[in-house]
Order: sequence, then C-alpha cells, then structure tokens
Amino acid sequence: MTTISERICKLSESETLAMANLSRKLKSQGFDVINLSIGEPDFNTPDHIKQAAKAAIDQNFSFYPPVCGFPDLREAICQKFKRENNLDFKQENIIVSTGAKQSIANAVLSLLDPGDEVIIPAPYWVSYKEIIKLAEAKPIYITASIENDFKITPAQLEKAITPKTKLFIFSSPCNPTGSVYSKNELKALADVFAVHEKIYVLSDEIYEHINFVGSHESIAQFENIRKRVIVVNGVSKSFAMTGWRIGYMAASSEIVDACNKLQGQVTSGACAIAQKASLAALTGDLSSVKTMLKSFHERRDLVIKLLNEIQGIKTNVPNGAFYVFPDVTYYFGKTDGKVVIKGAPELCDYLLNKVYVAVVPGNAFGDPNCIRFSYATSNKLLIEAMRRIKAALAELR
Repeated sequence: MTTISERICKLSESETLAMANLSRKLKSQGFDVINLSIGEPDFNTPDHIKQAAKAAIDQNFSFYPPVCGFPDLREAICQKFKRENNLDFKQENIIVSTGAKQSIANAVLSLLDPGDEVIIPAPYWVSYKEIIKLAEAKPIYITASIENDFKITPAQLEKAITPKTKLFIFSSPCNPTGSVYSKNELKALADVFAVHEKIYVLSDEIYEHINFVGSHESIAQFENIRKRVIVVNGVSKSFAMTGWRIGYMAASSEIVDACNKLQGQVTSGACAIAQKASLAALTGDLSSVKTMLKSFHERRDLVIKLLNEIQGIKTNVPNGAFYVFPDVTYYFGKTDGKVVIKGAPELCDYLLNKVYVAVVPGNAFGDPNCIRFSYATSNKLLIEAMRRIKAALAELR
C-alpha cells in the first residue's frame, strides 16, 4: 500500500528529462553518448547578461523579490511586447515565474476545474497533458499530420470544441515539430475562437526568436480574441538561459492576479539575481540571438540533409525551434536479430544502446509514429550522431 497521493501516482515522468538522465548515467560510466534528447541551446549565456547578474549580487539583490516580479523587469516585458509584437500590456498584465513551465502551470491551475476540457494539437510538448492532469481537467487531442506540417485546421478545431471546452494550448514555433503557424493560419483559428466566447487560448511562444521564416506572429494580435489570450514566454531558449529559470506571462489582470495568488503560496517570486539578468537580456540588443539563430538554421539544414539520406525516414522541414520530428514507422517490426523494433520507444532504446545516441520517442509528444531529435548541439556532433544512426538502422531487417 502506497502513501503517495493518487494525484502524483497518475502523473508521468517527463520523457525528455528521463532520457537525458539516462544519457548522463551512461556517459558517467564512460560511454561516448551523444545526447539529442533535451531542448537546450549549447551556447553560453551572453556576457552582458552575466555581467548584469554579477552587478546584482554586488548591489545586494539578495532579498525576497515581489511575487509577480520586479517592476523594472515587468515594464521591460511590456516594452518587449510592444516593440517586437505590437501588443499593448501594462505591468498589471505581467507576472514573472520560475521558467515558462511554471507560467503554464499557473495559468492551467488558475483557470481549470475538474471536468473542464482542454484542446491540445498533437504533437504537443510533453508537460501540457501532465499539468492538465494536476488540474483534474481532461485533455482533448487534435491530430496534426506530417503531411500538413503538423498544424491543425480550423475545421478540426471547430469539431473538437464542446460545451466543456475551457482552454486551448499550443506552441508556435512548436516543440517537438518545429512547425510555425503563419499569420493567416493563426487568424483562421482566432476566428473560430471568436465565436466561442468562453474559451481561453494559451499561446506558448518560448521559441519566438528561433524562427527561420521571418518575424514571429502571435495569436494575441487579433482583437476579436485578445482579452482571452494568455501569452507565455521566457529567456531560456532565445538567450541561452535555461538554468536561470525565468519565464513570464501576459494576460488579463484577473488571470494574472489569480496566478499571483497561486505562485505566492507555492514558490513566491523568481530568483532576484536571475530577474536582473533577464532585465539585461530583454533590454539589450539581439545580436547574440541572431548569431544563435544563424547557427540553428545551418544545423537544421544539415540534419534534414543527413536524415534524407537514411532509408525510410520521412520528415517535414521545420521552420523554427531546434527540433526535427521524423516519421520512423518504416522500421517498426524490423529486427537486428536480437532486438525487435515494436515502436518508437524500442527504436529509441535501440539507438541509445547500440550506438549511444539519445533521442525521444514521439509517444511522449502524442505521436507514436515519430521520434524527436534536438539539433541544439555542434555540427561535428550532429554529423557523428547521424552517421551512427544511419549505420544502426541499416542493420534492421
């Protein structure tokens, strides 16, 4: 008999973090593991951001910050939204949290009651469904196919809506597919939500600056649904600050107040030093971001080229983030004489144990036909990883 709550027992471990931990374990045992499982830029945090953190320490920013974030950071976030997205927010519409993941959890737990339905396009980021479980709400999935660049249509959205629908969650650029919704595609979805006035939209825009097709488009730009859109963003991906743990949300003051109440009882304010570093990130120039973007674009092209040289791999061309999400069903049912590839999880285990390359099964993201590669690492490692994968897959018959 377990003493652990049913709530936690029903919760799944993050598959991406589990694979990353397994990779670290093998590496500590001396194996030459190439980890393509985790979404983390391999760049260092830019120097001007680190200098701001050092200055904050010297200036004794070592006391509790406001739960919702320092006023200067919240103002900088407002200015960022206006400057880069043409969105008008006031400080009362902003709350800073310990990563975008906490921002999403705050919004979900503040909005949903048991039995509420949440529509999620699949493939989706692994934590969406688990956070919804914590709220005792029900995820409703819309399957987006590789043939449609993993993007849903307005007709699919309309069909999924019921009287119990309370929230819609999606990301663009998307983790795990790298797909990016255009302005016209977002407007078509917004027009559906405009008719259904009780549905909120949570737009996860953490990969905003890792976009290979021009300026970022936010669904919050459309006046007919703007008051019901919750925009989540952060500094982790764009500024190579994953370990600093700063995310933020822009929403109606009612929702922000609710999230502030929740956060005040769970974590209080995010790290004061990290907030001051994030202020420097958001108010500085984007030259470091552009440098990283150029590298990610080159890596995307490299990985797609190498994957296309492997028999049976089927992929779209992702226009953002730093992931590729190929269909690998060609290898299901095949064997090397020892291991039978029943599905994506077995294929990922095979690649890790056979050639020490860590990737994540698509089951974790709502599509069991695919696996996810992160190309947020060097060209040298990507070339070696693809060489190993190609060799391992060639042994399957």
